[in-house]
Amino acid sequence: KYAAAIAQEVDYIGAGTVEFIYDLDANAVYFMEMNTRLQVEHPVTEWVTGIDIVGSQFAIASGESIASLEVKGKGYAIEVRVTAKKVALNSAGDLLLLPDPGCVSECILPEQDNIEVISMVAAGKSVSPFYDSLIAQIVCYGDDRQDTINKLYEYLCRISIKGLCTNI
Repeated sequence: KYAAAIAQEVDYIGAGTVEFIYDLDANAVYFMEMNTRLQVEHPVTEWVTGIDIVGSQFAIASGESIASLEVKGKGYAIEVRVTAKKVALNSAGDLLLLPDPGCVSECILPEQDNIEVISMVAAGKSVSPFYDSLIAQIVCYGDDRQDTINKLYEYLCRISIKGLCTNI
């Protein structure tokens, strides 16, 4: 509802991303930003709206109308980013997350109906020290926030990545 109102206010036509911050305690929504491109978090929106955003973007670019798209508005989704990082202490005793490049010796990312994994990580692959240490995005879908948190936690506990440290 808020994203549609913003797009209508500025006569925006196309696929894009509108981001908000939701304050649980105050039950308040705050506008953060609007981008005229997809964000890496777009699978979260696809899960909860039932809309193929990437496909819709291609349709728009081909001159097709997306006026008939209908948001399903069901469930809840959370995305986590798995990075090749290790915990270290600096001289002041602060915890740091430092890149941990190296070769992956084992990688088990179980398949699960309510989980989407977007990843480059696999046994035998190397994570370079010269680029971002992101190795996987995991999107979990559930009936509501608590259900999604429970499913995601259970899934993260079943992942096994060896040969380097991760933020899991």
